[in-house]
Order: sequence, then structure tokens, then C-alpha cells
Amino acid sequence: MYDDIVVDPCHDAIAAFLDGLWDGGVHDVLDVACGTGLLAAELVRRGYQVVGVDASQEMLDRARNLLGPAVELVPDSLPDLGVGGRFDAVVCTLDGVTYLEPAEVPRAFRAFAERLRPDGWLVFDVHTDAMMAFTLSRPEVTGKKDGFRFTITSAVDRGARTSDTRIEITPPEAAPFGELHRQHFHATDDVRAALGAAGLDVIAVRDGYSDRPADESTLTATWIARRS
Repeated sequence: MYDDIVVDPCHDAIAAFLDGLWDGGVHDVLDVACGTGLLAAELVRRGYQVVGVDASQEMLDRARNLLGPAVELVPDSLPDLGVGGRFDAVVCTLDGVTYLEPAEVPRAFRAFAERLRPDGWLVFDVHTDAMMAFTLSRPEVTGKKDGFRFTITSAVDRGARTSDTRIEITPPEAAPFGELHRQHFHATDDVRAALGAAGLDVIAVRDGYSDRPADESTLTATWIARRS
């Protein structure tokens, strides 16, 4: 139910973007904040060796049901990563970095760099100032999907660059349930500085998982970097 209602069904498109970006130069991938394993499954389907990391054991249990025993899944969390090994690529998609406090971002990027081989790829996404303005303009969103009613309420603190978002879902003929999320709108200059300090060279910043360069209208910026 979580994947059907809460999760944006975009993992195939993200995996296709990554596959085209790497163009045969990547074989093993560390998927940080892997959640229920939807992106990992798409990467495995394309022939990649994947290790998934998530702070939630419940999410990892769901991922195990999807991925089976062949994919290593590790309970671990940012900003530090205890998982061992080096990888051709590290990915942290769909808001994983936005949950970090600003002071945690440099530590997380150092942890990413430590898990990368030389010239390894780091791909992650963050919300932008345009997303902050968009969220401010739409503090409440409601709708229905497959009989489920949902309400998403966001309280943005522009000065602190945070959004406290409450997701409430009402299943048919059942009690509602909800989740509260705090996310951060990390400033572009801060992200770039933290990457450089971690020894990661910025290759591109894209508009979502597309070939379009990010601009002032971009809601989610996808950063592409490589280990020096």
C-alpha cells in the first residue's frame, strides 16, 4: 500500500536516466536510502550489482520481499555510512539528501566519497528555491487514488529553509494513517561547496532526471558528481 499511494512511480525512468549517464562504465551501485527497493529492482533488471542501504528496517523488509536474497540490504543511515566496500556509483534519489540537516550534508558527502572508487559517480537530488516557492503557494494538496483519499499539508519556514509536511491517507472503510516529514531546501552554493570539500567534482546539475540543465524554474535538481 505504501508504494501504491505514497511513492511516485518514476523508478524505471530514473534507472533509464542513470543507465544512459553511465553508458557501460558502472557495474556495482550503492543505493542509499533505498526504501522499499523499487529503484534497486530496476537497476538489477538492467544488469547492475546493487547494495541497498536504509535506516528503516520495515522498508528493508519490504525491499527484501521485492528483491529476493541476491541483493545485499544493510540497515544504515546518513550522514555517516558504516557499509563497507567501494562502488562504481553511489545514488541517493527521491529526497534522501533533503532529510539531512544542513550541518550534516558535508559529512554525508564525505561518506559518499569514501564509498566510491576513483572516478566513481555520485548522483542525488535536492529541492530548489523554486520548489520552496511552489510549496508555499500550495500549502495543502488533496486527492484520490484507487479509492484512497490523501491530504498533503506543508508548513514552510523560508528563513530556516525547511518544510514540515504531513501526509494523511484514508483507505476505503478503514482508519486513516499519516506521516510527518521535515525536509530542507539546501542552498546551491552550500551543496557545491560541500561536494568540493569531499573531493567530488560537479559534472552537471539537471532538471530532475532529464537531459535539461537546471534553471530557475527547476523544482528538483539532480546533481551529478565524480570522485576526483
